Amino acid sequence: MRRIVFCLLLLIAGPASAQDLGAVLEVSRDQIAKPSRQTIGPVIDEIAASGAGAVTFLEAWGDRRLGLTAEGRFAIVDGEATIDAVTGARITEEVDLLRPNSGVRGLIAAALVPAQLADPDPVRRQAALDALGRDATPGHLPALRQALQDPDPGLAARKARLERLLTIRFDPDPAARVTAIDSFDGDDGTDVQAALSPLLATSRVAAASLPETANIAARLSPGSDDLSPDAAYRLLVDAGLARARLTEADQKSALAAHIEGDQVAGVPVADLADPAARDRAYAALAQAGTLAPAATAEEVEAALKAHVFADIYAEASPEVTDAARAALNDMAFRKRVQQGADLTLDALSLASIYFLAAIGLAITFGVMGVINMAHGEFIMMGAYTGYVVQTLVPGKTVSLIVALPAAFAVTFLAGVVLYLLVIRHLAKRPLETLLATFGVSIALQQMAKNIFGTQARPLTAPDWLGGAISWGEVVSISTIRVAILVLALLFLGLFLFITRRTRLGLNMRAVTQNPGMAASMGINPDRVAMMTFGLGSGIAGIAGVAIGLFAKVTSELGSDYIVQSFMTVVVGGVGNIWGTLAGAALIGGLQKGIEVLNPANTLAAQTWMILFIIVFIQFRPRGIFPTRGRFVEG
Repeated sequence: MRRIVFCLLLLIAGPASAQDLGAVLEVSRDQIAKPSRQTIGPVIDEIAASGAGAVTFLEAWGDRRLGLTAEGRFAIVDGEATIDAVTGARITEEVDLLRPNSGVRGLIAAALVPAQLADPDPVRRQAALDALGRDATPGHLPALRQALQDPDPGLAARKARLERLLTIRFDPDPAARVTAIDSFDGDDGTDVQAALSPLLATSRVAAASLPETANIAARLSPGSDDLSPDAAYRLLVDAGLARARLTEADQKSALAAHIEGDQVAGVPVADLADPAARDRAYAALAQAGTLAPAATAEEVEAALKAHVFADIYAEASPEVTDAARAALNDMAFRKRVQQGADLTLDALSLASIYFLAAIGLAITFGVMGVINMAHGEFIMMGAYTGYVVQTLVPGKTVSLIVALPAAFAVTFLAGVVLYLLVIRHLAKRPLETLLATFGVSIALQQMAKNIFGTQARPLTAPDWLGGAISWGEVVSISTIRVAILVLALLFLGLFLFITRRTRLGLNMRAVTQNPGMAASMGINPDRVAMMTFGLGSGIAGIAGVAIGLFAKVTSELGSDYIVQSFMTVVVGGVGNIWGTLAGAALIGGLQKGIEVLNPANTLAAQTWMILFIIVFIQFRPRGIFPTRGRFVEG
């Protein structure tokens, strides 16, 4: 018996609801056929409230599956079937589909939200939340609160977050809004900022007195930096509190048109240079009805004194605006901290690259006093060695592991050959050494072009180096740069071990401090210099592999780093590894800092950096950490 009664109720309720939807569609047919986003909103709301069939109709309309027959009936196209949008009966006649624009579809999606939030299909619930995020209204908040429970944990969390955001925007209770604002403490999401920023929107007003309930952002005084007298008086005129004042040019033009003899309204023309005389003449003409009345200087001054000016929050609750201001200030502070951290990481990353590029030069320059202009080409040779290994060895990780020692071996041998053929024959002749190595640099670049061509060659990093390490929405550093920083620290430790724990390191330090005394103790300075030159060149090759992972591998790769390498060595202190590290940190930090001040011109940043270093060397000619020791001329 209960089932029979229930079925009868459905039969009775179904046609009634369909009739309601049909009535709305009949009245609004033309608006639905050619909708405008500015006027269609109330129609969509009426359809959504019309009962059974409304959701199906709106979904079809939003999906562009709704059309009109030649008789003017609304029809829904579902695959190959076409049914009447009101009765559900099949339609065989041709249908002209409606194509609402994106703005109208957004309003339709917002109207569907209450029904879709509790839909069993998670895709529909997701679509409802997307629509709420784009275009929510105060009426959506209760519907969202009723649908907070969700079997999908991800959707449940998103619903809870969206409910707090809509509470900030639409809840009538200030305490609830403040609680929602406080719940986002430490959250710098753009959606939170978008919800908070409108709460601090202000409008500038002028009035005889401000309402006691006004949420005042700032009281303004005419003549201050925030409000000029002219701007203040314009506010009074716009509010209908004062008469408009003519500009000086308009006033002079109006008076000139009414000159009679040598007077204007009884005021001699010769006196019209005085603003007060012009005001008297104009007032007389206005009183006679010749000109439209305008405010005089005295009236302007009196009106400004008689009224108050202020910026008023659009949000009525001071508690809400105070909480929003505090939250946005905290966000701004965290953003500045993150920007500082991001700048520091960028500077450390750049410093590690300069350190890797300069450490080999520091060794050769410190021990031998040789200005090797071909040092950049050893970096280039290392990068090309990595490229060749990667083409021969399958697997990015394995090829990278093989490329590092291979690049060291190739550039070590190249450095030894350069020393034996050129450097040893030009000992203690720095100018000739500089010119000779510069020539070698050009020759090596041309050889690279002949072998590999002028196109950039790819040196691809493994997948585990392809991501980035991020913190917040600002701080981000690529994994490759982190790996280069780690590599630089490893080489720092390796260099310290070689110089302090090995015989080669002991000989290097002895030759660096006093080559004559080292020779008298049985150390062969020439052999030490050769090994040192090879070691420095080998380290440059490894630096080339590291740099090639994120830079273009071309024949000019080394020339991009040779200047910074020399500056790093000179600023830090020749022959001192700690000085090289300090020099790299100084130059990397300085370059990044200047780029922040002038982000659109990196060339200007490098120019300012070079000027700074020139001035620095004037005061510290031996660098940050000068080498101590006795140098004896041989």
